[in-house]
Amino acid sequence: MPLFGNTFSPKKTPPRKAASLSNLHLLDRSTREVELGLEYGTPTMNLTGQSLKFENGQWVAEVGSFTGDRREMQRLRKRNQQLEEENNLLRLKVDILLDMLSETTAESHLMEKELEELKTHIRRRK
Repeated sequence: MPLFGNTFSPKKTPPRKAASLSNLHLLDRSTREVELGLEYGTPTMNLTGQSLKFENGQWVAEVGSFTGDRREMQRLRKRNQQLEEENNLLRLKVDILLDMLSETTAESHLMEKELEELKTHIRRRK
């Protein structure tokens, strides 16, 4: 057993056989589709009553597949707008409250500092 030598020596791998023994790869696409039954068509799916199909790399709604009411869609958009406005108002209120809190905290620290200065001034007099 060698101290620094290489004891692992793998065997050489045999050469690979031909990649494919089938001659189907020589056929053109249309012949392969007919021979193997590979006519898939476009992928489609149905989500919440709306039918979608995959075209040109994107999911597209099929024409006339939306079963929802247009009034319902408008109502949802209006509600969404109201919620966004309410959210913006609440964010503004939070910002104002944080400003008020920081101002009050700064005033409190100043008053504490003045109180400590007065206490030290009174102690010096005695």
